[in-house]
Amino acid sequence: MATTNDLKNGMTLDLDGQLWTVVEFQHVKPGKGGAFVRTKLKSVLSGKVVERTFNAGVKVDVAILEKRQMQYLYKDSEDYVFMDSTNYDQINISKQTVGDAADYLLENANVIVAMNEGNALYVELPASVELEITYTEPGIQGDRSSGGTKPATVETGLNIQVPLFIKQGEKVLVDTRTGDYLGRASK
Repeated sequence: MATTNDLKNGMTLDLDGQLWTVVEFQHVKPGKGGAFVRTKLKSVLSGKVVERTFNAGVKVDVAILEKRQMQYLYKDSEDYVFMDSTNYDQINISKQTVGDAADYLLENANVIVAMNEGNALYVELPASVELEITYTEPGIQGDRSSGGTKPATVETGLNIQVPLFIKQGEKVLVDTRTGDYLGRASK
C-alpha cells in the first residue's frame, strides 16, 4: 500500500483488479481546492494507455512484479514451455501472453518473464536476436527499385526486409521491438 504522493515512473499499481504501470505523473497544486496527482498509466496486459487523476494522499495498491530469468524450451500445442534459470522449474505460458515475442523465440533462448502472484504477465526479449535466413531470392546487381532491400524469411517464420547482398543461410541481427534488420551477425 502506498499513497499517490509516493508514485514513481515504472511503478506497477493494482487498480480495480488490473495491473497498470505508471508512465508519467505530475503533482498539481491549484490556487483553489486540494492538490491532486495527474497520471498516465499503461495496462500491463493490453498495453492501453489511459490518463487518470487521483486526489493527493489517496492510498493505492502497489503490485509486486517479479522478473525472472528464463530459458525458452519448446512449443507444446498452444503453450510455450519455459524453464526458470535459478530453480529449473518449468512453466507453460499461453500463446496470448507470449504474443509477438513468439516471432523471435528460438529454443534455448534466454528471456525475462514478468510474474505476479504466480501468473506470467509478459515475455521481455533482448533488444536484438540472431536469426538465420531460411529463404530469400538472390539479389540482382543493379536492382534498386525497392530501395536496396528484399523480403526474407528467418528460421522462426518471420518475414523481414534485408539488403540485397544478404544470402540464404546467413545469420542476421533483428531488432525485437520493430522487426528491422540491424546487420550481419558476427561470426
